[in-house]
Amino acid sequence: MILRRYLSLVGIGSAEIDLILQKDTFKAGDSVGGYFLIKGGTIEQQIKQIDCDLVLMDQANGIEKVIDSTTIMLSAWIDSEASNKVDFIFQLPESVPVSSKDISYRFTTKLTFDEGVESFDQDIIKIK
Repeated sequence: MILRRYLSLVGIGSAEIDLILQKDTFKAGDSVGGYFLIKGGTIEQQIKQIDCDLVLMDQANGIEKVIDSTTIMLSAWIDSEASNKVDFIFQLPESVPVSSKDISYRFTTKLTFDEGVESFDQDIIKIK
């Protein structure tokens, strides 16, 4: 048990997060809905917060910038091998440019624990 605890603290066998979206194509100003799926690792872990950033990637200019962010503060435990869902709703700004060969978007999600290595997820979306 102690070995599994230390391994999870360095990221081996720790809980993971996955953002599940209802769809992947949106219009500027749309509401994006879905949920975060948190899958427990080899030991019980205390979740501290979930951060999710909408990131614009501009390939032509080599720019990557955060457009908007949301943070969900939690004080919850995820049991080993369990799974939990946390609802996700995100309002896209009205002023975002449409996706193109040079402009693309992704949601970058970070799950932070009270102790241990953070878990990350990325989901590409299109704006038409």
